[in-house]
Amino acid sequence: MDYTNILVSADLGDASPDRGRLAAGLAQRFEAILTGAAAHKVPAPILVRDVYDAIEQEERNKAKVRGILEEAHALFERSAGEGIRTEWLAALARPSTHLVEQARAADLIVVGRHGPDDEDTGLLGVPPGPVLMEAGRPVLVAPPRLVHLKGTRIVIAWKDGPEARRAVTSALPFLRGADQVFVVTVGDDAGREGAEAVTGHLARHGAHATTHLLRAIRQESDDILDFALRQDVDLIVMGAYGHSRLREWIFGGVTRDVLERSPVCCLMSH
Repeated sequence: MDYTNILVSADLGDASPDRGRLAAGLAQRFEAILTGAAAHKVPAPILVRDVYDAIEQEERNKAKVRGILEEAHALFERSAGEGIRTEWLAALARPSTHLVEQARAADLIVVGRHGPDDEDTGLLGVPPGPVLMEAGRPVLVAPPRLVHLKGTRIVIAWKDGPEARRAVTSALPFLRGADQVFVVTVGDDAGREGAEAVTGHLARHGAHATTHLLRAIRQESDDILDFALRQDVDLIVMGAYGHSRLREWIFGGVTRDVLERSPVCCLMSH
């Protein structure tokens, strides 16, 4: 698997330029196209006097939204810099819906982390949840104020299931070039066999991988993040486990905690 088209969510939040630079660096590294995407739904006319007033309001609202999208486009191009091929996809639609639709022609999606202490991305912002649940593509969740991702030391948070298997396959372009890959499973010895099988599989792909069994000390997410910090990793690969309920995106404890708190990039697949 190779990354030929990297799709990045663009908005006007404080973290957007850094996310754009990070995605641009990946596009340059993998010789991929970098596609920026942004969307904003046109507000409905309010307090209209008649049909003509409604039409005028709608046109003004469309013009305002297009202006916002042009600002996001300009910011994206400045962040991407030179030396890579870029494309821009904007729409008058819900941001999450638009990004998921455009994922059909992408190999990797880059979105910003939306933790409780992170900056507000405004009306163009896209939380990772809907994209992870619906896009059918690997999603790289980038924390704010991070502009480079080398992927030299990588943790795979292994929990045997289709989500984790897809995540590992999706991360192969990173894993093959890493200096060290830590295949980590938390709990008793029951998970070791699966983790060792994954380590052997990655070795056949040329990755420098080792297996690590962590005894559960605190919450599983804390054990994984603590291990990642001790090993000075810059990428966590894991499956994303969750379900939708009334359009709210609910994730299990480990996925939710890592999504909200990880200080490094996370490559996830659902």
